[in-house]
Amino acid sequence: MKFSKSFLPTLKETPAEAVIPSHILMIRAGLVRQLSAGIYTWLPLGYKALRKVMDIIREEMNAIGGQEFHYPALNPKEIWEQTGRVEAFGDIMFHIKNRDYVLAPTHEEIVAWHAKGAVASYKELPQIWYQIQTKFRNEPRPRSGVIRGRQFIMKDSYSLDRSFEDLDKSYEMHDKAYRKIFDRCGLKYFVVGASSGAMGGSKSEEFMVRSDAGEDTVAYCEKCGYAANVEVAQSIAAPAKRHEESKEIYEIHTPGVKSIDELCEFLKIDEHETAKSRIYICDGKPVLVLMLGNDEVNETKLQAALGGNVRPAHPEELKEITGADAGSIGPVGFKHRIIADNLLKDANNLYSGANKNDYHIGGIDLKRDVPQIEYFDLRTVESGEKCVRCNSTLEVFKAIELGHIFKLGTKYSEALGVNYLDENGKEHPVVMGSYGIGVERVLACFLEQNYDERGIIWKKPLAPFNIHLIGLNMKNQTVSETSEQLYKELSSMGYEVLFDDRLDASAGFKFNDADLLGMPVQLIVGEKNLKNGNVEVKIRQSGEKIIVQLSELKDKLKELLDK
Repeated sequence: MKFSKSFLPTLKETPAEAVIPSHILMIRAGLVRQLSAGIYTWLPLGYKALRKVMDIIREEMNAIGGQEFHYPALNPKEIWEQTGRVEAFGDIMFHIKNRDYVLAPTHEEIVAWHAKGAVASYKELPQIWYQIQTKFRNEPRPRSGVIRGRQFIMKDSYSLDRSFEDLDKSYEMHDKAYRKIFDRCGLKYFVVGASSGAMGGSKSEEFMVRSDAGEDTVAYCEKCGYAANVEVAQSIAAPAKRHEESKEIYEIHTPGVKSIDELCEFLKIDEHETAKSRIYICDGKPVLVLMLGNDEVNETKLQAALGGNVRPAHPEELKEITGADAGSIGPVGFKHRIIADNLLKDANNLYSGANKNDYHIGGIDLKRDVPQIEYFDLRTVESGEKCVRCNSTLEVFKAIELGHIFKLGTKYSEALGVNYLDENGKEHPVVMGSYGIGVERVLACFLEQNYDERGIIWKKPLAPFNIHLIGLNMKNQTVSETSEQLYKELSSMGYEVLFDDRLDASAGFKFNDADLLGMPVQLIVGEKNLKNGNVEVKIRQSGEKIIVQLSELKDKLKELLDK
């Protein structure tokens, strides 16, 4: 591809809207342009790299028996209503104006709809169906470029099996295929246990890349490899104590004291002697959630414990439910359901709110004073706590989700009536799995891991071009003719060559663009070296420059690119 005839709008300056490295590089190198918040156009250079990601995905999906579909993005709303996911997705789902259709954020329902009747016998199972398709999610705060957009490209695949044992096999095949895909794309990644969320089902795992730009938070143990999304992560943390003697309950006037830190300072106590109360509404009924000290409620764990539709109580609801405002709420005398984190189990001599503004209660014995209390794992893991596997120290950090695999089970097949007949003519629901990869995220994560102060550093599998050919002074006949000849010869050999043939661009401008665009090898043709029958080869990753005789160039390029 010749630079002079291509749309390659590179930028010198960092765009104001871009903050993270991958977004900055995509804009500056002319890979994408933003049309609206969370909506991007892929420009020719970027789409060329994106297609390479898709090709790798297709090869590995086909290798495990996947069959490629292309499902419609525009779906009848009634299919989604049958599984209850119109409500589950809420405002994230785009609705068409006449309200009869939605834009698909994923395709479990549509796969199940197609499987109904088409997969009627055990003889037609198992199946793996996949697609690479545009999806739509109405993200309230799209950010980080293509990492969190409202329109995005996803590879989603679906396994259809006879049994949960067969589902285990399909899940394992996808797990191995995903590792091959991300390995081939040159990514440093790790796998974590995760919540299934609105997808439903049992086991799920996420493939993650560590990044400050991540929208997920992960707990990780370097020693044993334990890794989990904080939505489900566990740790070893010090529980509240059970003292031999329980004090009597007593009320304390605590004017202006609202937070745990303020209470500890006011009473000169440790936070492990306190219990923080939060009020949630579950299916319209209030629930008090009790946490040790400053521990934060993990709302994913809370949802799993309570089931139903759960939301935090609004400030104006608190007084009506408890008699007090936030900061003065407690479990003693609370007339509705009470649940607590496991670290508080059977604790005594605790301090908590009195359900009366500006008052707290001391001497609380949860066994004695809150006999109806229930215990669950409800807390959010923090850095520095101990690993549940090996007792080493956990680190909590941000990460980007590359892919997510789910064991869906029979949730969708039962809701949509997707059944098959076994060898004895008995009917069973098809057992399903769902497996997604954010295609654009793969490319963004690659850039997050492969750049320097000058620009992108592509590796061969995803590089839009293998070689960036630079003619330093194309007005010079020798430079021009040699460059044109090399372009034709290298292209005919199967190399993908980006040829900077611009007449008016200075050498410095061309070098800067070459480093920004970051192709693996730069081939520089200039008057000085040509006089001796040489050209210069620069390796983008290391910055190493090599003078090579024209007669030896093809062998040298093969050697470098084969590495």
